[in-house]
Amino acid sequence: MVELRNVSKAFHSNGMTVQALENVSLHVMPGELLTIIGPSGSGKSTLFNIIVGLLEPDHGEICLDGERCDHRTGRVGYMPQRDLLLPWRKVLDNAIIPLELRGVPREEAREQARTMLPLFGLEEFAEAYPSALSGGMRQRTALLRTILTDRNILLLDEPFGALDALTRRELQDWLLGLWHQFQQTLIFITHDVEEALYLGDRVIVLSERPGRVVKSLDVHLSRPRRRGMIGMPEFGKQITELLEALGIEV
Repeated sequence: MVELRNVSKAFHSNGMTVQALENVSLHVMPGELLTIIGPSGSGKSTLFNIIVGLLEPDHGEICLDGERCDHRTGRVGYMPQRDLLLPWRKVLDNAIIPLELRGVPREEAREQARTMLPLFGLEEFAEAYPSALSGGMRQRTALLRTILTDRNILLLDEPFGALDALTRRELQDWLLGLWHQFQQTLIFITHDVEEALYLGDRVIVLSERPGRVVKSLDVHLSRPRRRGMIGMPEFGKQITELLEALGIEV
């Protein structure tokens, strides 16, 4: 379980103060897929950086598994917006970086990662360099690397934002299949209202800067998700609720 209680964060530079987050409180239950949307600059990535321990809040507290956690580095898996694949490493060797950092012998790490390649559609690309991969394949590799951190909580920061619409839809459905199989707690940032609703059990809406939680919406769609659900009246109704929470006229 992840819980944030009244988290605030400001940045100071050249005599100016920018309040990124203000009194953000939220919780994520074990095995839940929570999506977060908000305008650009609403503090979504700052929120992730606080959860993973790259930043400390000015106020508030973060709890993992029911306990206040002041030392969070390494407790959660994090996939940033860019795939950050090392260009001199092949797909398999990029994927095993978390295992190597934990001291797993290289050949053992490669074998462990190799068994998972089919789940990620990468079995034919194990020895390919990142430069030879499509955007979708690069994201699959980055997500495999994140899964191999072996953490129960994963944070994905707009992983499909730079992909074309068809590839994005393909990877959304693929991600849901992986999540159903691994049953990890997943927090997913997106700018896409439809994506947030289609993927999530619940959607959190952040306001413009300073980011505050302005809505928490339980998604009224059964699982497994199907593309046909997007045309359902309930889906359209909840899209409207999210757009209104974002201050967008419908």
